[in-house]
Parts: sequence; structure tokens; C-alpha cells
Amino acid sequence: MNRPCVRFARAVCVTVRPAWGLVAALGVLTACRAAGPSRAALPALPSGVEAISLRGDTLRALPVSDAARARLEGDLRAAVDRLAANPGDPDAHIWVGRRLAYLGRYRDAIVAFGEGAQRFPRDARFLRHRGHRYLTIRRFDLAIADFTRAVALVRGTPDQVEPDGAPNPRGIPTSTLQTNIWYHLGLAHFLRGEWQQALAAYETGASISPNPDMKIAMEYWRYLSLKRLGRDADAAALAASVSPTLEIIENDAYYDLLKLYAGRVPVDSVLPPSRLATVTPSDAAAAYGVSQHYLFTNRATDARTLWLRMVSGGQWPAFGVIAAEAELARVR
Repeated sequence: MNRPCVRFARAVCVTVRPAWGLVAALGVLTACRAAGPSRAALPALPSGVEAISLRGDTLRALPVSDAARARLEGDLRAAVDRLAANPGDPDAHIWVGRRLAYLGRYRDAIVAFGEGAQRFPRDARFLRHRGHRYLTIRRFDLAIADFTRAVALVRGTPDQVEPDGAPNPRGIPTSTLQTNIWYHLGLAHFLRGEWQQALAAYETGASISPNPDMKIAMEYWRYLSLKRLGRDADAAALAASVSPTLEIIENDAYYDLLKLYAGRVPVDSVLPPSRLATVTPSDAAAAYGVSQHYLFTNRATDARTLWLRMVSGGQWPAFGVIAAEAELARVR
């Protein structure tokens, strides 16, 4: 194992346990054929800083309660043990990366997914997950590169359900590998202001969505892309076509927002005034969607006020907050 790999293994070990050294010795997270490219693509940052916002602010892992941290670190330890026992299992590699990300260690997760992509070059899941975390740290260019490669890898193959790291109350996973690739590829283009490319990704994603939850998520971003392209009539037709009686498990915010855009519900039913002052992670999607409603109804000042509230609320990993940052950067 070369020195960069040892440093990565030791860094991960800090909050897990010395037994991680065994994993490194086994060559399981050697990191470095793929960690090299992942690391090289990321600029060095001060200790503890995970990303730089689009406004130039340093972003650190969010604080969590002692109980939550103990649970998350326990999950990571279990993932490490599974990987040590099954070094040739791609699922074991993926879950180490996912567990690192749930702890807010996004850069370490990117390296872990990169190592997996190198070891299993035909497995699109590593690029899908690494691309997701590139989005989190505001590297949209690298995310698009990963998702584009992932699209090529899954072309012509059967789709597969993706297990949830934090299952919904009904314990029913709603997303799949391919819908997640198209969803996040579309988001990366949207965040860059590439509306036509975003629309194309969401049209593809909608066409392969296996359930109402994923279809609604795609249609929401498709609606926003159409609006940004000035295709107001098409956007209105899309919102009007959404059934008001769908059974949604997870994506209630997107469903409520499409109802708002169709004129079926008021703003307050999507995001009550009591939740406007401090936007929580669960409110980020709704808040960004409401800001778009303001933008499209000639209330640009209200939209900007909401974006500023979102980016100052501390919930920087949420996609809604990243989108608010992108809006402010475009305005600036």
C-alpha cells in the first residue's frame, strides 16, 4: 500500500477504531489507484472543512447529537467489518462510502467510492454515489462526468432497486439505480444553469420511473426546467396533468409543489409561515420550490429573501440549499 493510501486509511480510522488498520492491511480500502484521481480533483482544504460554498464560505460537517453520532459510527464500524470479511464484495465497498457520507465525511466518501470504481469498473453504482457526493461538495463538473459514465454503463441493462440508508416509515425503497443516475445528472445540469440538458435528463428519468414517487421527483424538476427555458405552456400542461390522488411515500414536497404550480393549493399549505424563518433539512426542498413559485410570479425579491434564509440556515448539504446558492451566484 502506498503512502497516500495509508494516510487515507488512518484518517478514516480516527473516528472508527484501530481495527481499520486491518482493513487497510488487507488492501480493502487501498485507495489508491482511484483515490488518486478523486483526491487530485479536489483542492486541499483546512482540517475539518468538507467544501467551499458557491458563495466562498467554508462548509464543515453538521453537528449531530451524541446519540446520533454513536449510531452512525456504529453503522460505519459494521460496514468496515463487512468489508474486511468480504473484500471482493462491491456492496461492502459501497456501504463504507455511504456510511462515511452519512457522518458528513463527504470527501472521504468520494475517495472510498473512487476506490470501488477502480476495483469494479463495470459497476455503475460507484459512479452514481461518487457523483452524488460531488454534488454535495459543489463540484458539478465532476458529478456530470461520473453520471455520464454511469449512463453508458447501465445502458441496455435491467434496473435495480437501491436500498435506503435511512428507510422511510413504510420501509419501501422508492428509487432505483438508473432513476437515481438520471435524477442527479439532471440536477447537476440544472445547478449549472444548463436547462436544456437538465430537461433531457428528467424526461428520460420520468420515462423509466417505476413508481409515483420517482415520477413526481422527475416531473418536478422537469417543470422547473421547462419554465427556465421559457416554455410556460408546456410547464403548465405538465403540472395540470399530475393526478391529485397519487399515493406518495417520500416525495410529498415535490408533489405539493406541483399542486401549487397547478394552482390547486396555496403557498402556505406547502411551506407554512411558521417554517419560513428557519429552514430545516426537511423543509429545504419545499422552500426552494416556493422560491421558484415566487420567481415565476414576478416576486423576485421574495425569492431572493428566501434563498438568503436558506443558505444562512446551516443545512448546506441539502439539495434545496445548494440550488439556492446557485441562484444567488447567478444573480451576483
